[in-house]
Amino acid sequence: MHCSGHLVTLYPLNLPSLADVGSIDLSVIIPAYNETSRLPSMLETTLNHLNSASIRQTRTYELVIVDDGSKDDTSALALKLAQQHLNSDIRVVTLEKNLGKGGAVRHGMLHARGNRLLMVDADGASRFEDLELLWKKMDELGPKDEPTVVVGSRAHLVKTEAVVKRSVLRNILMYGLHTILRIVGVGHIRDTQCGFKLFSRRAAQQIFPAQHLATWIFDVELLLLAKQLGIPVAEVPVQWHEVAGSKLNVVKDSLQMLRDLLVLRANQLTGRWKVSP
Repeated sequence: MHCSGHLVTLYPLNLPSLADVGSIDLSVIIPAYNETSRLPSMLETTLNHLNSASIRQTRTYELVIVDDGSKDDTSALALKLAQQHLNSDIRVVTLEKNLGKGGAVRHGMLHARGNRLLMVDADGASRFEDLELLWKKMDELGPKDEPTVVVGSRAHLVKTEAVVKRSVLRNILMYGLHTILRIVGVGHIRDTQCGFKLFSRRAAQQIFPAQHLATWIFDVELLLLAKQLGIPVAEVPVQWHEVAGSKLNVVKDSLQMLRDLLVLRANQLTGRWKVSP
């Protein structure tokens, strides 16, 4: 379904393509898996910012909510929320089966219309207003819409209450991940996993068609692809807080992460997953 202005379309739309020229300023890609409890407040915060007077006058946008094969009523809720905000361009995509967060993000990116594309988690953990910090940095890095990536970073929060309050296991996982990432080749990025990343359209056009991983470690592959393609990546500190309801299973997902990083590195070293600028 698509809701825009006073038009409500209740039938499937043809999907646009990332390969096309961008037609709006910003696409916000929101991967959602069983998010009926957290999506409403996240969407309200997002729309409050994008519809604020200063932003609305200068920036056109769309929200692309990608339901990643949820077992609950995430799609139905998203459609209901879209109908409550008819002045906003909200698109809901329902995947028939669960691909993983990376797969949902990739699908949304490949069919987005924005000249800049933001991926953001449905839990509302990142402060959405900090988009303006990423936007300003991208203006500096790519003033002529060059391929650029700007990622939100929580590295400055490492010794703050926001991170200290996290479980011991999650913090051990975080430090272990950083060690592995240095070996893999993205140690220059202090926080690879923050789900708040902004891509210029030209960067997205090169990165997302080449993405292979669909699991939650996909962020690392995106950053590695940017490095291999010679696309500059900047980190910007953002505010973040822990939100109840995380889908992360520390033990299971840690093993999955290690396997996927090995698969990623092996395929890149053997040239099977090869990209070139």
